[in-house]
Amino acid sequence: MTSVPTAITQAPFRTIRPQDLATVYTQPNVQLTRLTRGGRVRKAAPGLYYALPDDRDTTWLPTLEAVAAGAATALYGDQVPVLMHLTAARLHGALPRAVGLAVVAVPTRRRPLRLLDRPDAVLTFVTRDVDGLDAVLMPTDLGRVLVTTPEQTVLDLARRPQLGDLPDEVREAVRALLPRCAPDRLDQLAGAQRMARTLNRVRAEHP
Repeated sequence: MTSVPTAITQAPFRTIRPQDLATVYTQPNVQLTRLTRGGRVRKAAPGLYYALPDDRDTTWLPTLEAVAAGAATALYGDQVPVLMHLTAARLHGALPRAVGLAVVAVPTRRRPLRLLDRPDAVLTFVTRDVDGLDAVLMPTDLGRVLVTTPEQTVLDLARRPQLGDLPDEVREAVRALLPRCAPDRLDQLAGAQRMARTLNRVRAEHP
C-alpha cells in the first residue's frame, strides 16, 4: 500500500497544495501523481489534493461540503473560509437534496473552481468580511469547518437567491431554516450587515 506522508494526513481536512510539500519532496507534483495512482490521495481540483481517511477504501467519496472546506482552507488558511448560502443550508439539514454547488465566503476575490473528484461540481467563492459573519464550527467528513448560522444563512440566501441558479432550492432552504432562527438575532444581524430590507422581505414572504 502506498504510504501517505504526515504532511498531508495532518493538514487541515487532509488537503494540501503541491507547494505545501516542498519541504518533504524535491518534486511534489511527481510524488502527488504517484500517490494519486496509489488511490490513497485524490485530486480535488487543479493544484489541490486530499488524502482519504485511513479507515476508508479507495472507492469512498467525501461530501461536497467536506471537499469544499478542504480546498478553501488549503487556499486561505485554517478557520478563514466560511461555508455559506446553500452549502450552509445543506449542513444545517435544510436542503435534503444534494446539489453540485458549494459556496464559501473568503476574504479576497477568486474565480470558481471546478472540482475533479465528482462530475459537474463547482466551488464558488464569495468575497465577504469573514470575521463579520455569524458562524459556528460544524463537522464534515474531513474535519470541522466554520459554517454560517441559520440566521446568517437565511439572510444570505434571501439576499442572493439567484446565486448558483437554484432559486427553488433557495426558497426551500429559507422556508426550512426560518422557524429555527431566533428573531432577535435576525434583527441584530440584519442591522449590522445592512440587510434590514432583506429581512423584511423574508418575513413578508414567510409570515
